[in-house]
Amino acid sequence: MTSQEFRTALRGDQRIYGTLLVSPSPFWPKVIGDCGLDFVFIDTEHIAIGRETLSWMCRTYAALGLPPLVRITDPDPYKVTVAYDDGAAGVVAPYIETPEQVRALVGASKFRPLKGEKLQRALDGEPLAPEFAAYVSKNTRGNSLVINIESVPAIERFDALLDVEGIDAVLIGPHDLSCSLGVAEQYQHPDFLKAVETIFRKARARGIGAGIHFWGTEDEHVRLLNMGANILIHKADIILFRTHLQAELAAIRARVGDGAAKQKGGAVSI
Repeated sequence: MTSQEFRTALRGDQRIYGTLLVSPSPFWPKVIGDCGLDFVFIDTEHIAIGRETLSWMCRTYAALGLPPLVRITDPDPYKVTVAYDDGAAGVVAPYIETPEQVRALVGASKFRPLKGEKLQRALDGEPLAPEFAAYVSKNTRGNSLVINIESVPAIERFDALLDVEGIDAVLIGPHDLSCSLGVAEQYQHPDFLKAVETIFRKARARGIGAGIHFWGTEDEHVRLLNMGANILIHKADIILFRTHLQAELAAIRARVGDGAAKQKGGAVSI
């Protein structure tokens, strides 16, 4: 899938599937490429990935036909442009709560290479010259913009956020959203599920993609998709590694009579 095809898929009717990548190992891309994914998710907000490493990861996965979706550290328009320069097919801006934030992100994503006063005038509605408008459109046609919906204020202003033209998809951050709702990590709570369903329904009704990054059970993932999501970021390489390593070692120990090993740590939430 190319970056342009990815942008179309975000808004489309078919579901697309990705996973979060923590490992920057050069052994990883071929393995990930054999897993049936549609895209990969690289999170620089919560994971210490430097710019050079990020660019290597983006360009490698893109070359394998897996568009890289990159979450930046904060909703800074300049960091949006850096992520695109590093090879991102799409950018996720975290913790969005106001239309003004979205408008600035659209400017960085859909009006490149404009900056400064000229960009602001374009965002305010001043038309671009036809020839230059065509150049901008061609230059940004593969740039996908995704906003993280992670709080009660974002839900309360959700219609206004979606009114800003240029959003390709919304992505729920379930951990932060559950905390903002006052039901931290209670992903079965009616308030959480109601909020999720509202976000999915409203976004899809506008022709905008709706997704979630989730690390729960298979049944929980299926329920989220049946609630209306068309984008699923399924767990993470590190979570899948831990789950399967624990299960296989436990099975081997049991078969040779070594007993159960002590399990350390709890759930991983990113």
